[in-house]
Amino acid sequence: MNRAGWIFLGLLFVALPLSLLAGRVWIDPATTPNAAVILAELRLPRALLAVTVGAGLGAAGAAMQGYLRNPLADPGLFGIAPGAALGAVASFWFGPILGIWAASVWLLPAFALVGAAGAMGLLALIAGRTGGIALFTLAGMMIASLAGALTSLAISFAPNAFAMSEIVTWLMGALTDRSWREVCLAAPLTLAGIACFWIVRRDLDALILGDAAARSLGMRPEILQAWLIAGVGFTVGSGVAVAGILGFVGLIVPHLVRPLTDRKPSSLIVPSALAGALLVLVADSIVRILPTVTELRLGIALSLVGAPFFLWLLLRMRRGSAGQLA
Repeated sequence: MNRAGWIFLGLLFVALPLSLLAGRVWIDPATTPNAAVILAELRLPRALLAVTVGAGLGAAGAAMQGYLRNPLADPGLFGIAPGAALGAVASFWFGPILGIWAASVWLLPAFALVGAAGAMGLLALIAGRTGGIALFTLAGMMIASLAGALTSLAISFAPNAFAMSEIVTWLMGALTDRSWREVCLAAPLTLAGIACFWIVRRDLDALILGDAAARSLGMRPEILQAWLIAGVGFTVGSGVAVAGILGFVGLIVPHLVRPLTDRKPSSLIVPSALAGALLVLVADSIVRILPTVTELRLGIALSLVGAPFFLWLLLRMRRGSAGQLA
């Protein structure tokens, strides 16, 4: 692991125990009643879930930016996150119809994972075996647009006001009231997704030289694309399944990590995973501390940070382009 990885790993080890103590009520393990139960059953699974989801989104962002050779790329743009969200929203419809909404706590994450898998399959089918980056990008944007439209349609025709409220609230993204069940679901899938990115890290490095040079070095576009679709599906799909939509993590994190590395995609994957874990963990701790009437949704908090960062990035790129033309 490179220097950036060790830096973010060290910061994560500092932030994790602090996040266990933080909240509307700060926990003192020595004096707080039932502190051990609160930490083990409420705070620890929530913190570990933040680490898991953040790691998956950070690694996915680094891999997609390397594949597309575009620093503005975000894994949420390629249809898998909207597909997972559509699947989750569908559970609010079919659960009551099938009579299993209250009976199965796995219904929503199962539907979300099915939605992510469907988006993965459709993306692979449309992009085909050519491995073209342009076609891959356009296919992902089309799937994202379609899934977003169908999600809006499902919200507008919600069976009742309660279902509509639940759908909208869930889509905002949060880690509230999560348990070990969600950790056990997301952690294996996230690790599998990061492993997919790690397997093709050398192919991502080869793309820096251009498509023709990468092919001459043995990079097979269709194989690389398949591993990336699987990786994004596992990491983003599992994250959406347990936490809802958490935007901008995959966009922000690689930019924070890149100056600390040699800028190769292979050098970004693991540090970006650690930095993503740190970002989501810190953001979730902050929303628990804020003195609001109800807890601010984590997805909203990340968007409030991510949108100005995205604007700053665009302005910096614009100034760089103007300087080159001058």
